[in-house]
Amino acid sequence: MRVCFYTLGCKVNLNETGALEQMFRSAGFTIVPEGEEADVFVVNSCTVTNFGDQKSRKWLRRAKRENPGAVTVLTGCYPQAFPEEAAQFIEADLVCGNGDRKAILDNVLKLLDGHERIVAVTPHKRGERFEELPVERFETHTRAFIKVEDGCNRQCAYCVIPRARGPVRSRAEASILNELRQLAASGYREVVLSAISLPSYGLDTGTNLVELVEKCAQVEGIERIRLGSLDPDMLTPEFIARLAAVDKLCPQYHLSLQSGCSATLRRMRRVYTAEQYAEVVRQLRAAYGDRPVSFTTDCICGFPGETVEDFEESCAFLKQIGFLKVHVFPYSRRSGTPAYDFPQQVHEREKQERSRVMNAQAEEIRARAEREAAALAAETESRAKAAHAEAIEHAETAAQLEARKQALASRRMVLDEAFAAALKELCAMTGEARADAVYKDVFLLRGLLLLARLALLTVYAPAV
Repeated sequence: MRVCFYTLGCKVNLNETGALEQMFRSAGFTIVPEGEEADVFVVNSCTVTNFGDQKSRKWLRRAKRENPGAVTVLTGCYPQAFPEEAAQFIEADLVCGNGDRKAILDNVLKLLDGHERIVAVTPHKRGERFEELPVERFETHTRAFIKVEDGCNRQCAYCVIPRARGPVRSRAEASILNELRQLAASGYREVVLSAISLPSYGLDTGTNLVELVEKCAQVEGIERIRLGSLDPDMLTPEFIARLAAVDKLCPQYHLSLQSGCSATLRRMRRVYTAEQYAEVVRQLRAAYGDRPVSFTTDCICGFPGETVEDFEESCAFLKQIGFLKVHVFPYSRRSGTPAYDFPQQVHEREKQERSRVMNAQAEEIRARAEREAAALAAETESRAKAAHAEAIEHAETAAQLEARKQALASRRMVLDEAFAAALKELCAMTGEARADAVYKDVFLLRGLLLLARLALLTVYAPAV
């Protein structure tokens, strides 16, 4: 049997698709890429925007049209957040949300045996636990994705994710480290810690993200650690200093922004201002010192009540920070969120135009940031080469000094031996009767040797 997966959205979805692939593979299925024939087609959906929902439906319709006898599965955030709407999508033979992923395989097997259509979306509830979905390998990625947390406790005015993902649930630290060791044993050297609300890790278990990163860095075989999206208000000065001290942590931070205008952020019910965001960026750059650090982010255009002046302020803020990449998208009006009923909704054409303008500016900022990063890298390399050359020069000077000292010591030894031989010969020639004369000659000879030593010291004085 052959199964094809199509994943939309965040890194958490990539991780969960990897877990589903592993479950199907263990049951004897062959994973095939998009575009090939299959017996089962699975969409792991994203519902951050209406466009994501449309892409999920479009892909499943095409799969059903081209493979009418195949089983089609719609899972993920879309059916979880909008179960009634998803249930009416008849092209999906199985509709299920984000709960009990392990039941997907069992339900697919039932459908392959002729079972009628299944709709199984379980609402999130308080007290539910993190669902363990370990992954041993990722078919199309050289880096591994480890899901460490699920859910979000925030209530941003535009966001449907708390409904799609439920409350914060942190994965046990021991489970994360165990999976990390297995991935390292399988040859993975780079890992991405992913979550729905990554900075919220540990809020329900008494630990925190920084402690987890520090322990992950101690796992033998793992050389690089990357982080998913972070909220700036959760990065305290202590956390920033500790993160910057982890050598294995890649200095690239995706800091969620949404708007560079504080008035818009307040309407969005974000819990920071543009000024506070900029301060976090400043602290991160200061913590890394001369080491390069880059920032990426997300930004919404056309949120209800956003004026032209607010939009221009947001654009200016992007330029001020100098993001390496900005994911720009127009505000998507989602039913069930507070912003859906906000007054002063921005017209769709205006939202698209603002997105176009901001995308163009973001591209200019990215190009500038890349040029600056390249210049900094070149300067750092130049300094490293200069320091290396200076170290070699110092090493050569020290070696030359030591060689000259040894040569001087050798010559002194030769003179001492010559003095001893001359004294012995002189005594044999003169006999005891001329002892007084001998002593005089000895003193004369010693004087001559002393002058020779002084001459040597004069010659080698620069080296000494």
